[in-house]
Amino acid sequence: MSLKGKRVAVLAENMYQEMELWVPYYRLKEEGAEVRVVGAGGAKTYASKHGYPVNVDAQADAVSAVEFDAVVIPGGYAPDMMRRHEAMVKLVREAFQQGKVVAAICHAGWMLASAGILKGKKATSFFAIKDDVANAGATWVDQEVVVDGTLITSRKPDDLPAFCREIVRALSKG
Repeated sequence: MSLKGKRVAVLAENMYQEMELWVPYYRLKEEGAEVRVVGAGGAKTYASKHGYPVNVDAQADAVSAVEFDAVVIPGGYAPDMMRRHEAMVKLVREAFQQGKVVAAICHAGWMLASAGILKGKKATSFFAIKDDVANAGATWVDQEVVVDGTLITSRKPDDLPAFCREIVRALSKG
């Protein structure tokens, strides 16, 4: 229970990748963190790429980065829809600006690009959005997990053990 008292937002939108949402969700809860699912645009439930639902605890426009110690952004195609909601992008940007842990896996690099927080950072992502991440100013590397300050990125579901380990480690420090 090393994360007791830590508050984490896991972002949700339709077409999320199931494991990239649920594995960090339960892993962080297992460590004692308070984990809240934050939705992008008003729905009470979002469906994964395969139709698996996730219920939302709050909407992005009703929360603030100061309420959380970390923001976790799952991949799938959800990040492309998340970035269409300014409140969701603002939550990620402000969490990063406040020195909070921002963790993104797979296609979640799209949200980091839209939030404007990749310039000068070292990051990874799913290979198909490598150019997007690099064009947003990051140095893209092909590693299972990349930690640059409070920014944690991973490439794909196979990287989830390393991704979750680094999130827990970063939250344990602060």
